[in-house]
Amino acid sequence: MRRTVLIVLAAVAAVVALGAVAVAAGGGSSVTRPRLERALPATFAHLYVQQADLLGKEGITPESMKATAMCDKGGPHGADVGPGGDWVCLMSWHDPSVPMPTEGYGKFELNVHSNDCFTASGPSKLTGFMTLTDQHGHEVPNPLFEFDGCFDPSGDNSPTGVEFPSLLSTTAITVTPDAQGRVAFPVACGTGAEGCAGTVTAVSGGTRLGRVPFDLVEESTAALTLPEPLPAGAMDVEFTVHATTGVAPTSPVTLTVQQRGS
Repeated sequence: MRRTVLIVLAAVAAVVALGAVAVAAGGGSSVTRPRLERALPATFAHLYVQQADLLGKEGITPESMKATAMCDKGGPHGADVGPGGDWVCLMSWHDPSVPMPTEGYGKFELNVHSNDCFTASGPSKLTGFMTLTDQHGHEVPNPLFEFDGCFDPSGDNSPTGVEFPSLLSTTAITVTPDAQGRVAFPVACGTGAEGCAGTVTAVSGGTRLGRVPFDLVEESTAALTLPEPLPAGAMDVEFTVHATTGVAPTSPVTLTVQQRGS
C-alpha cells in the first residue's frame, strides 16, 4: 500500500512539474504574438484618430492609417507567448503630417496581462507627451501617451506575416583608445526580424582606421574594434556603416575621442 501511495505521489509531482514548465514557457496561454499584432494596431489607430480630432487634423481614419505591428517577447531566444512586461512591438502607420523615422516604425513597450488586456507606451517623438494642446488652446490628456487595449482570447491566432528590420544604433557619444591606440564602435542591434549585419569603416583626421564586419542577433550589443590605431592628436572618429541586414544610420556617425585616464 505504501509503495502504491509513493508511486501515485511521484506521478502527481511529475504532472505538477510539467505544468509549471508549461506555464513558465507560456504554454496554453491565450496571449500570443499574432493576437497582439492584430489588437495593438487596431487599438492604436482608433486612439490616433481621437488625438487627430483633438488637434484639428482632418482626413485621418483607422483605415487610412494602415497600421501594422510586429511583436516579440523577451528577445530572440524566448517563445512569443504568455503574459508579462517584456513584450516589445514595432509598429508602422501612415500619417502624411508625421513621417516615420528612417527604420520605418516606432517601438512600443507592452505589459500584457493574463486577462487578455495590455498597457502600451510608445515613442513620444511620434505619439506625443502626457498632455497636448488641442485646437482650442486647451491642455488636455494625450490618448496615445499610455493606453490600454484588449484582444479576443479565442481570436485569430494565425501568423500575420508582418516583419520589420532590426535597427543598428550607437550606444555612446565618445570612444576611448585601447593600449594599442585602437578604438571600437559601440553598437546595439534592436528588435527586428533578422538582426544586423554588414561592415563598419572609420576615418580620423584623414587617416583610415580600417574595416570590420559585424553579424549580430536582435537585441544584442557589441564593440566593433577597428584594426588600425588612431593618428596622433586625434579628436574624433567618423564611423560609416554599410548594412546588408537590418537598418543602419544613413549618414556617418562622429564620436569624440576620450583619452584613457581622463
